[in-house]
Parts: sequence; C-alpha cells; structure tokens
Amino acid sequence: MPLGFLRRLSGDRRSTAANRHLGLSLAFVAGAMNAGGFLAVAQYTSHMTGIVSSIADNLAVNNLRLVLVGLGSVVAFVAGAAYSAILINWGRHHRTHSRYAYPLLWEAGLLLVFGLMGGTLELKSGFISITVMLLCFLMGLQNAIISKISNAEIRTTHMTGIVTDIGIELGKMVYLNSQKESLRYQPVHANWRRLGLLVSLLAAFSAGGLAGALGFKYLGYVSTVPLAVLLIVLAIVPVVDDVRTRTRLLLRDRRRH
Repeated sequence: MPLGFLRRLSGDRRSTAANRHLGLSLAFVAGAMNAGGFLAVAQYTSHMTGIVSSIADNLAVNNLRLVLVGLGSVVAFVAGAAYSAILINWGRHHRTHSRYAYPLLWEAGLLLVFGLMGGTLELKSGFISITVMLLCFLMGLQNAIISKISNAEIRTTHMTGIVTDIGIELGKMVYLNSQKESLRYQPVHANWRRLGLLVSLLAAFSAGGLAGALGFKYLGYVSTVPLAVLLIVLAIVPVVDDVRTRTRLLLRDRRRH
C-alpha cells in the first residue's frame, strides 16, 4: 500500500473516502474476530444485544456464573470503547498525527496476545471467561474508533444497524412517488452512495467472518496474527510521522541550548 494512502487511512486529516476505506478494513477484521472467537469460546463477542438478553435468561434460570460472564462482557465492551475515546481525545489535545492510530495499535497488541497465548492458556481455569472479556474489550475499542472518526455514521463490529439501514434504503428505492404527493412533500429517493457503503460493510464483515472461521478451524489461535499485522499496517504510518516530528523538535531544542 502507498504511504500516502496509509497516512490518510488512519491519520488525523479525515476524508469521506478514508473513513469508508478504514471502515471496510475494520469490518473485515471484526468479522474475522467475531467468527474465530466463536469457535474459540462458543460465544459471539460483538453482539451486546444477545449478551444482555443472555444475562436476563441466565438470571431467570439462576445460572449466576453465566450472569457474571455476561456482565463482565458488557463491562469489557464499554471499557474498550471508553479507552478508545481516551486515546483519541488525548491525541487530539496533543495534536498528534496518530490520534486514531493509537487504538488500532492497542487492538493489534491485544490481538497478538490472544493469538500467541490462546493455545497455552486454553487449559487454565477461568480462561474462557477472560478470553470472552478480552474479545469484547477489543470489539468496543474498535467500534469506538470508527464511530468517532465518522461521527457515528459507520459501524464495524455489529451488523444489526447496518442491515436495518439497508432495508430502509431498499424501501426508499421501491417507493412510488405519486405526482400528487410530490407536489406536497419532498419525493422519496434512495441514497445510493449510502446503500453502497452499507452493502460493502456487510460484505466485508461476512468475508472476514468466513476467513476467521476457516483460519481458526485449520490454524487455531495463531490465525489472529495476520489480523494483528493488518491493524499494525493500517496504523504505523501516522505513528512514524509523530516519532519523526518529536525527534525533529527534540533536536531543535537541543541545538538552541
């Protein structure tokens, strides 16, 4: 990938095209993590609606262990989103190029921990619950990144809203505007650009899910390593830009003294 493209992808200067390209990349990663994570821990970790519903179900049957796992999952997702917001706001206040790249690097690092240590820790007591919370933390972290960047226009870790919006745009597309209605009200038209984005996000998430499921089936936990490498590639150029800027300023200050 050209350096200029990577700089725009996760740098501080945003554009609609960069937001969409980053959203598609992260949707693929989220799909792979969600599907691969399900094979690892028998639970989808991006679906907070299902997890909250499972808390209620397990409360009803008095399964307190699973209630605690569900509560931990929700707390971890919220914590991930909160930490992402902290990193981005810190970067904004310090005027860094990598304000949006920091959370991606954290996600890559934690994903490497999961991929490289998952097989070793699998047999230890309580590992499954810890893994579920780690994956939920990662999902919250990632979802907050693209939500902050796109002003909540793009979501990457859960498809409920995206599928709903696809249905809305399809409803607009087939709606017949009568001449009488058009005189009184603004005609109904589908937003083709938004529909294309939504369908692309759904396709990227699905492709990632297939890749993640096949990867975990045949390679196990190590299949997450390429995902972590992809995240590092997406984030590294703005980080290097910040290192160069700080080094240049430090050298300038030393010359003055």
